[in-house]
Amino acid sequence: MDKQVAVVVGVGPGLGWALVKRFASAGMQVVAAARRVEKLEALASSNAGAGVRVHACDATKQTDVTKLFETVTRELGTPRLVVFNAGAYERGGILELTAESFERCWRIGCFGGFLVGQAAARAMIGSGGGTIIFTGATASLRGSAGFANLAMPKFGLRALAQSMARELGPKGIHVAHVIIDGQIGEPDEVSRLPPEAIAEAYYQLHLQPRGAWTHEQDLRPWVEKF
Repeated sequence: MDKQVAVVVGVGPGLGWALVKRFASAGMQVVAAARRVEKLEALASSNAGAGVRVHACDATKQTDVTKLFETVTRELGTPRLVVFNAGAYERGGILELTAESFERCWRIGCFGGFLVGQAAARAMIGSGGGTIIFTGATASLRGSAGFANLAMPKFGLRALAQSMARELGPKGIHVAHVIIDGQIGEPDEVSRLPPEAIAEAYYQLHLQPRGAWTHEQDLRPWVEKF
């Protein structure tokens, strides 16, 4: 059996790279995509990145996203696991935010999710299905003061995931939305979510049997109030 293919869009040295490493350790062929790939190339060349491919992709540009999935499908096969992990945030009160910064955060965090989710679904339809996971946040559920630039795209991304799950589930595609309720940090910081633990949760979502799929999962450290 050929190795399954995983694509992670929005990879940085934190959660994104933890996802890449976890999927690779499970024997998957993994493509790590990011707008800037210089740091990822260094990670991929290390032992921890053995077998990982790096691909430049601006998730806000349809041409980039289309090229990414065409390349992956041609060279590796149909992706069975796709994670959208991109996002941007510029804090500011509603009276100070600029239209440019607001649109930028929406394009990266929400519009990019649409482009990646659509491309993933098109690749998976008729090819045995797969799993599409969107990374959410506390702001997916409530908009706090000073966080409009984060809450708006995260609310939209959650709505996108819900619509996709209802439409694509009957077609064999598992769509999940994960709410990261807290700050991500190193494992020895008990007040933060270890990226490796989050990555394990994502991988377990991919392994779920079709008869018991989770759509939304919230993850938080035990000290986080909710």
